[in-house]
Amino acid sequence: MRVLTIIPTYNEIESLPLTLGRLRTAVPSSDVLVVDDGSPDGTGDWADATAAEDPQVHVLHRAEKNGLGGAYIAGFRWALERGYEVLVEMDADGSHQPEQLPRLLEKVPEADLVIGSRRVPGGKMVNWPAHRKLISMCGSLYPRLLLGLNLTDITAGYRAYRASVLQEIDLDAVQSKGYGFQVDMTFRTARLGRRIVEVPITFVERKLGESKMSGGIIGEAVVNVTRWGLQARAAKLRSLLGR
Repeated sequence: MRVLTIIPTYNEIESLPLTLGRLRTAVPSSDVLVVDDGSPDGTGDWADATAAEDPQVHVLHRAEKNGLGGAYIAGFRWALERGYEVLVEMDADGSHQPEQLPRLLEKVPEADLVIGSRRVPGGKMVNWPAHRKLISMCGSLYPRLLLGLNLTDITAGYRAYRASVLQEIDLDAVQSKGYGFQVDMTFRTARLGRRIVEVPITFVERKLGESKMSGGIIGEAVVNVTRWGLQARAAKLRSLLGR
C-alpha cells in the first residue's frame, strides 16, 4: 500500500526536524506531506529544503493559519489526487510517536479507520497535567454519548484512513477547523458503516514549541458535537414517525 503521512505545521521549527527524522527512520516506506500554514518562524522554508534533498518528503503551503481541519482536508485532497491508498494523520510536536505508527498500519488491512488510542488497554498519556487529562476525557465522553459512537478516544489525532473512506466523504461539507475535526471525521466514517478500530499508543506531551489548544477550539467542538447529535436524533425520530 502507498502510505502518506500528513503533518500539519504552524511554527514548529523546533519540533518538526526531530519528528520527521524519527518518522523517516521508523517507517521509511511512508511518504510525508508537510502542510504548513505560513509559519513565520521558518518551518515551511526548512521543510522545502528537506524536500529538495529527500524525494519522499513533500510540502504544501497554505497562505495563512486556518485550522487543523482545513490543513488535513488540503492534505487529503493532495494525497487522493496522487493515488495514495493510506493516509496517516500525525502531529509535528512529537506527541504522536513515529515508532508506534507500524501498530496503526498493521491494522489497516482489517479496518477502514485506525485510531491510535490513549484509553484502550495498553494506551497511556505521559507528562500530562490532571486538568488536561480531565478535558481530554470529557472531550471523548461527551461525543461518545451524544453521537452513539462506541469508541474510547474519539478526539485522538493519530490515525490512519483508507483512501476509499475519504473518497466517500464529502470533504467540502467538513467545516470543523479545530480538534472537533477528529470527531467530525469519525462520525462521518461511522455513518458510512465503515469499520473503525483502536490500537493503544503512548501519547507524550510536547517538549518543544507551544500548544495550539485554546478555549475557542474547545468551544467550537462542543457546539458542533451538540448540533450533530441533535440532528442525528431528529433524523432518527423522523424515520420512526415515518413508519
